[in-house]
Amino acid sequence: MQAEGRSSDCVLKPVAIYPDPARTNGALVMCEVMMPDGVTPHASNSRATILDDEGTWFGFEQEYFFYKNGRPLGFPETGYPAPQGPYYTGVGYSSVGDIARTIVEEHLDLCLAAGINHEGINAEVAKGQWEFQIFGKGSKRAADEIWMARYLLQRLTEKYGIDIEFHCKPLGDTDWNGSGMHANFSTKYMREVGGKEYFEALMAAFEKNLLDHIAVYGPDNDKRLTGKHETAPWNKFSYGVADRGASIRVPHSFVNNGYKGYLEDRRPNSQGCPYQIASQILKTIAEVPAAGSVSAAA
Repeated sequence: MQAEGRSSDCVLKPVAIYPDPARTNGALVMCEVMMPDGVTPHASNSRATILDDEGTWFGFEQEYFFYKNGRPLGFPETGYPAPQGPYYTGVGYSSVGDIARTIVEEHLDLCLAAGINHEGINAEVAKGQWEFQIFGKGSKRAADEIWMARYLLQRLTEKYGIDIEFHCKPLGDTDWNGSGMHANFSTKYMREVGGKEYFEALMAAFEKNLLDHIAVYGPDNDKRLTGKHETAPWNKFSYGVADRGASIRVPHSFVNNGYKGYLEDRRPNSQGCPYQIASQILKTIAEVPAAGSVSAAA
């Protein structure tokens, strides 16, 4: 959907390369999509305009559902499995089934072999729902690696006859969790200086820019951010220590360390564009006087 047939040419600009772990002496080449002039970024190319700061570290938690025959893996043909409870970080056939574990372990190995900083995996709250985590020093690097990890997962599941459902609320208005892509972030200033006054100013800036964040945190987020199922309402900003129902969860370690460290924005969803998400977080951080600007945060 990036061009019409009557004017279909776009230009691919190679920007990152990874070893292809599924081939001998192969490579995966990430490209930005440019307009025919080769200079102007395509409207869908949010990587070209991302704010990048190597001093800001990002950790993305990518949630998703395995789908087979039009329903989450492990769901019966009609109705629902047992209610949520035993699935989160679950183990055993009744909780996670057989093939899901095989896939997530293989995906982990593929990512590591490709040089992607894959940090971990876990079964999630709903049946058939899983998560992997990617960490990167620098917004562009972290976003690139989550993008490639998504690709590797989708390519891998082809051979198992399983699809990946990235929609943030595929089961609709039911008593089943949706899927997020929580964004953990910390600037050099947050890690080394921080302080309660700065933290409160930062939270005020996030509240002021609420709608700018929601605009790029993924489609259909109003269906997921309802105030239920470990989410805050999409139109109300909040933060709290260890609070999974807040917009931003503040780790105990952050407070115990003198308001220094990292924070977790729980609003981005599983379909969100990591380049846009990281950029908006950096834009908001740059408004806080102690940080000065994006470059000053490095």
